[in-house]
Formats: sequence, structure tokens, C-alpha cells
Amino acid sequence: MTPQLSMRRENLEGLWEQSLPEGYVLRSYRKGDAEAWCVIMNESIGEGWTCERFGEKMLDPPQFDPEGLFFVTWEDKPIATACAWRDSLEEREVGQVHMVGVLKAHRGKKLGRILTLRVLHYLKEHGFRSAKLSTDDFRLPAIRIYLDCGFEPEFIHESHRARWAEVVAELGIPAIPEGFRNGL
Repeated sequence: MTPQLSMRRENLEGLWEQSLPEGYVLRSYRKGDAEAWCVIMNESIGEGWTCERFGEKMLDPPQFDPEGLFFVTWEDKPIATACAWRDSLEEREVGQVHMVGVLKAHRGKKLGRILTLRVLHYLKEHGFRSAKLSTDDFRLPAIRIYLDCGFEPEFIHESHRARWAEVVAELGIPAIPEGFRNGL
């Protein structure tokens, strides 16, 4: 099995703010949000998310910060989410944009971009110097958002160069420079 594609934003300078569309509200995690988070994940990331799995993967690890798990709500119901994460509790340099998802009925309103930017602001506010993320090849709208937010492809697996070439061709954007962000 090949790993997800990797992206990195080398610094957290020059971040901008983006306003939410009318009627939407941005907030952090509250006790009781697990079920809504799972609904968002099951519709946007993949099936199999339960409250128990949410606890194991998100709440229980020591690096979880409820202030870094963001939700966009509509009529007080969470409809989109993204999380600021780090690989370990000790990590202080490279933060991660993690588990970004938007319910289908609310897509096309730039909510994924708004959440990604909010996570980047959170990371900067907490002293991180750069950010990374992992994504799937077929998540073209998400990849476009990440590119627009200053992330660049990172080649950390032998399959990445060819896979990124396919992604940029599908997106209709310029090719990735040879040797760019080569972590091999």
C-alpha cells in the first residue's frame, strides 16, 4: 500500500483571514461534538468513524488540544471540521493540518479553505514554524485549497513524483519543478 501524498508549508508567515459566509459560525471543540465529527468524517473522509474511534484517534492521544479542533456550524450544527495536530507531544516546530472535512450539502462555500487557514493561524499562534499535511490523490478540490493556502508537494515516497505529476495535470496547473521538496 502506498502512502498518502504529502504537502508542506515552509513557514507560517503571510497568512490571511477569510470571512465565513453569512449564517456560518467558527468555533472550537465542545464536549458532545464526537457524533457530529463522525458524521462529517464518514461523509467526507471515509466510512467507519465511530465515537469510540474518535476517542482513540483524536481525544485520547496526549497531543490533542480541544482548542485546536475547529468546527464550522450552520444553525448550531457542526457541518465542517479541521484539526491542528502534531506527530508527538514534544513536536514544537512542524504542525499538521489534520482531518479536514465538509458535509456535501455545504461544499462550494470555501469552508475547507477557511478551516485550513484557521488551523495555520492556530499553529503560528502556538509557536510552530511550518506545517504539513497528508492527502489522497483523488481529493482534487482539497489539494487545490492546500496549494492556494501555500502548501507545496513534498516527495517522501518513490511513488510521489509520478502521482503528483498526474494530480497537477488533472488540476491543469504548472508542473512541479524537478527536485522540488525531494525528501528521498
